Amino acid sequence: MVVAAIIRKGDKLFATQRGYGEWKDWWEWPGGKVEEGESPEQALVREIREELSAEINVDKYLCTIDWDYPDFHLKMHCYMCSLQGEALHLNEHEAARWLEKETLDSVKWLPADELLLPTIISEL
Repeated sequence: MVVAAIIRKGDKLFATQRGYGEWKDWWEWPGGKVEEGESPEQALVREIREELSAEINVDKYLCTIDWDYPDFHLKMHCYMCSLQGEALHLNEHEAARWLEKETLDSVKWLPADELLLPTIISEL
């Protein structure tokens, strides 16, 4: 199980570009795997701290995405989040952008992350 943070600041959302692996250069919502003994919310706070050196508030559960990639099944719990400060540092990603509703389709999303777009748009 993995978790994803849809980090919102005003009308903008923070998206990250993968810098490694089979899906290098595709865009995703930041997050990662839930470790044993963690709640999804705890995992999200830890993952964002590790990936972006940032502290977040987990504001609202959005939905769970189930998606079959060629090599594995993904179950991703998605949450609306907000930053506690302004600092963001890319520790693992190649690039990042703040996207507005009108520009969400300007990047090449990972398939499971793209599935989330209608739900996110309805939240804005």
